[in-house]
Amino acid sequence: MTQFNTGTADAPLSHEASSTRLIAGVNVSDTPLVAAVVEYAQRLSEPYLFNHAMRSWLFAEAMGRIKGISYDREVVAIGTVLHDIGLTATVSGPNRFEVNGADAALSFIRGKGLSDRRAQLIWDLVALNSTPSVALHKEPEVAVGTMGIGLDYGGFGVQALPAGDLERILNAFPRLKMKQNFADTCCRLVTERPEKSYDNFLRDFGERFVPGYKTVSTVDLLMNAPFEE
Repeated sequence: MTQFNTGTADAPLSHEASSTRLIAGVNVSDTPLVAAVVEYAQRLSEPYLFNHAMRSWLFAEAMGRIKGISYDREVVAIGTVLHDIGLTATVSGPNRFEVNGADAALSFIRGKGLSDRRAQLIWDLVALNSTPSVALHKEPEVAVGTMGIGLDYGGFGVQALPAGDLERILNAFPRLKMKQNFADTCCRLVTERPEKSYDNFLRDFGERFVPGYKTVSTVDLLMNAPFEE
C-alpha cells in the first residue's frame, strides 16, 4: 500500500503553506480535516482503491488548474478522496453504492465545522461521481472532482494533462492492477445485491461478468405500470 504521510510536504510553499501542500508535484488542500479524510479512506479501502481515490484527487486538482476553474479545494479533496468508499466492505446501506458512500462521507464530516452548503457539495460529488452526464453540469466542486475521477477510471481528458504530471502521479500512487481489482469489487456488489445495480454502472459489470445476472428493463417498468391508458 502506498502510505500517505499527512505530516510532511514535498516542498515548501508560499504564504499558503498553512493550508496547501505538494503531493506528486500537485498543489492540494492541506487541512486537518483533509488529513483525517485521507486516513479514513486509507483505513477503509483496499490499496488499489485508496490509490485510485488519491490519483483522482490529484488529477482533479491538475485539471482544475489547467482549465482555470475556481472552486473550494477542501470540498474537492474530501469528496474525491471519499468518492468510492461505498465500494468498500465496511460501508453498506439500503441504497446504490454511491448513495451509501455519500451518506457515510456526510456522517464522517458531520460536526467538523463545514457549512450545510459545503457538506451538500461533498454529498453530491460522492453520489454523482459515476454519473458524469449530470455531475459535469453541477457546481464547480462536483464537476472538477468528477473530471479527476473520470480521468483515472477511463482516461477521459488525459490528453490535456502534461506527461510529467501524469508520470509523477502514477509513480506516487501506482494502479496496482486496478482494472481487474475494480471489476472484481463491482462483481461482488452485483452478486450480493443485484437489485441495487440496475440503474448504475454496476449493471455493465453484471451483464459482462456475472453468470445468470438479469436486469430490470425501464421499458418494462413503463409498460407494466398499473394505470389504464
